[in-house]
Amino acid sequence: RVSELTGIRQNNCYPDEGFIRVFGKGSKERLVPIGTTAVTWLKRYQQELRTSLANERSSDFLFLNARGGPLSRMSVFNIVRECKKVAGISRDVSPHTLRHTFATHLLEGGADLRSVQEMLGHSSILATQIYTHIDRRFLQEVHKSFHPRG
Repeated sequence: RVSELTGIRQNNCYPDEGFIRVFGKGSKERLVPIGTTAVTWLKRYQQELRTSLANERSSDFLFLNARGGPLSRMSVFNIVRECKKVAGISRDVSPHTLRHTFATHLLEGGADLRSVQEMLGHSSILATQIYTHIDRRFLQEVHKSFHPRG
């Protein structure tokens, strides 16, 4: 969620352990794993860019805008829009699209629904089931791989 991203504080990042502590809806706390590529870029951001942006307004927020203040929801939408443009993507893409894609890739990669629920911060497994979809080709591959007559 965008609000979770913009609310991350420096002291809630544990890149060496591969986790970020996130406060979701209703201030529910969870640990979200981050992969090695994200860890590399996060450390680089913290050491190079964030250091140059930080000022007395920055507080402890992890992600800062060009003026050193905390990144806003609108800034995140603008960043995603610019990245979409640079990548030459024509379809609509939003931060929520990235969240949806994250969940779909986990499920298509074999992650169990309960783990995905935890990573997304859903209180109900039903929300996770509705939230994700599985590609028909993927279902055919699962059938071929696991059904005795596949």
